[in-house]
Amino acid sequence: MGAFVDNNKFVIASTTTACAAGTTDVTSDAIDTAGYEGCCFVVPMGTIASTAVTSIKAQQCDTSGGTYADLTSTAQTIADTDDDKLYYVDVFRPREQFLKLVLDRGTANATAGGIIAILYNGDKRPVTQGTNVSGESFNWPAEGTA
Repeated sequence: MGAFVDNNKFVIASTTTACAAGTTDVTSDAIDTAGYEGCCFVVPMGTIASTAVTSIKAQQCDTSGGTYADLTSTAQTIADTDDDKLYYVDVFRPREQFLKLVLDRGTANATAGGIIAILYNGDKRPVTQGTNVSGESFNWPAEGTA
């Protein structure tokens, strides 16, 4: 089976900078799901101002630059008291190849720690991570100096 990182691809779909405090919507990059069974978008929220109106939703399209349509029932409301809460939208077997996540922000500032897309159940293993993803995987590590 291999390590988690050998079977799943991590993509920075929107940077922390793009999700800094604000009231403008943030739409992730197009995520190409070809060769994967699903995509889980992860959005760690930061400070959300009182009276902020915030939500997330997933969209899909058959081309990366086409017109994206909302996916039924994927919208989630984020309360203005949900500071430092992590939200996710998991799309298993999308009907179209490209996905986006929309972070809808209005009325007052809402901050997020970026949008991460995790593509999972890839056809080919090990999965090659992008050049902006870095880390290490350990199998049965012994105790000692890190």
